Amino acid sequence: MRDFKKYDVWKLSHELTLHVYKITSSFPNSERYQLVSQMQRAAYSIPSNFSEGCGRGSDKDFNRFVQIFLGSAHELEYFFILSKDLKLIDENTFRICFEEVNEIKKKLFRLSQKLHC
Repeated sequence: MRDFKKYDVWKLSHELTLHVYKITSSFPNSERYQLVSQMQRAAYSIPSNFSEGCGRGSDKDFNRFVQIFLGSAHELEYFFILSKDLKLIDENTFRICFEEVNEIKKKLFRLSQKLHC
């Protein structure tokens, strides 16, 4: 069993989740049950699925979870693009979020390659 708190990718994804909650708090109420909900769900699914995957007994099972939260990271990346295009976040916020999610994606991809299951 792995300790998820020791992984940089978990720490980064937890920080990104906190960041998503902060930036979506300024979104209009009309987006509360739509974009805000989807962004928050995609964000917290990355560290939560990572945590769950760490509790699995084999590299193959763990890698399956890596693929799931890699998908969530891609989904979140799109939501940042959409938020920028809808003018819900400014260019600077977009750039920071985009870099954060892509750093997480790189780490997840490397981890997946390392497991090569």
